[in-house]
Amino acid sequence: MVKERTLVLCVDRDDDLGFKARIDGPIVGREACLHAATSLALIDPEDSDINAIFETIKLYDELTRRGEEVAIAVICGNHMNLLEGDRRVASSLDTILSATNSTACILVTDGAEDEYVLPIIQSRVPVSSVRRVVVNQMPNLEGTYYILRRLLDDPKVSKIVLVPLGLAMLLYAVGYLLGYPEGATIVVVGIIGTYLLFKGIGIDEVFGYLINSLRTSLHGGRFTFVSYITAILLGIVGVVLGLISLLEYYSSFGIFFQVLAFIYGAILWFTAAGLVASVGKIIDVFLNEREAIQRVVALPFFVLAIGTIAYGASIYILSISDIAGFPIATDVGVKYIIFATIGGLFCAFFGVYLQSFLGKWVDDREPVPLKREA
Repeated sequence: MVKERTLVLCVDRDDDLGFKARIDGPIVGREACLHAATSLALIDPEDSDINAIFETIKLYDELTRRGEEVAIAVICGNHMNLLEGDRRVASSLDTILSATNSTACILVTDGAEDEYVLPIIQSRVPVSSVRRVVVNQMPNLEGTYYILRRLLDDPKVSKIVLVPLGLAMLLYAVGYLLGYPEGATIVVVGIIGTYLLFKGIGIDEVFGYLINSLRTSLHGGRFTFVSYITAILLGIVGVVLGLISLLEYYSSFGIFFQVLAFIYGAILWFTAAGLVASVGKIIDVFLNEREAIQRVVALPFFVLAIGTIAYGASIYILSISDIAGFPIATDVGVKYIIFATIGGLFCAFFGVYLQSFLGKWVDDREPVPLKREA
């Protein structure tokens, strides 16, 4: 009968060991874990991962004294990218389980963030216990101030908090200097609201995926690298022209009309950016994965459809709202919305038809497997 072996595992999801102490994970063995904890303590004595690693060593020693078969390890994620970090945690765990032949696991963490990887660990080995290490602190005002200061020094927290606040204040100062204090307030509130919406919905992860795609395209020599960069530049131009349009056709009727004024100035450039990015994607798929062309061929048609309808709708609503200085009359605005809607729906229909046609064409080209005679 094979004796059960327990893996005492510590998870450093944000990879403080690699980021601060320059120690690459995974770390296996008591002496290696002790060395890692000591090295991190000499670099940053206030890091909570130190306590978690020492707790892991303590638990390992207790189980060893009982005569149990025990292994000990520390696995690390990624300090700047939690998605890639979780993938690294999964890969490291597979390696450790294969090397130690562990059949059960005791997870030691320093907080709730590391426990997000619990499902990853449970999918590979049964978790018999979770030990969370909480460091006792004296809760006073000075300690609270020090904790906040330490959080703001963290590059992850500073990117989330300081960058949007600094950008909002900078935009307000620029708007105020240009003589548009009301528009500056709108821009600042819009920037903060958009940022909170992006974080709440998770659109920031889309931008992270875009950055990873750019890096992959650059290293792989893909055409999408050029098309994505061009699309980003076109999007920046769209934002600038949208803000100019907002200031030029500023209305006191409400935020809805102000958003429409922004869309009126920016949507054509946003549509062009989407078309360039999607065409670049189609070219790469055609050159490298031709069998998957039907999955992406409809993208530019959908982008064009949405952009056309949004442009026509913004013109129509602004033209009937008696906004001072708007160059399009009401009767012309009606024609815009009608033709834009018809054209957008036709583009979307053609994209769906083309996708279906190419899907059938690819299916017809696939060879039919021969049946073996009995």
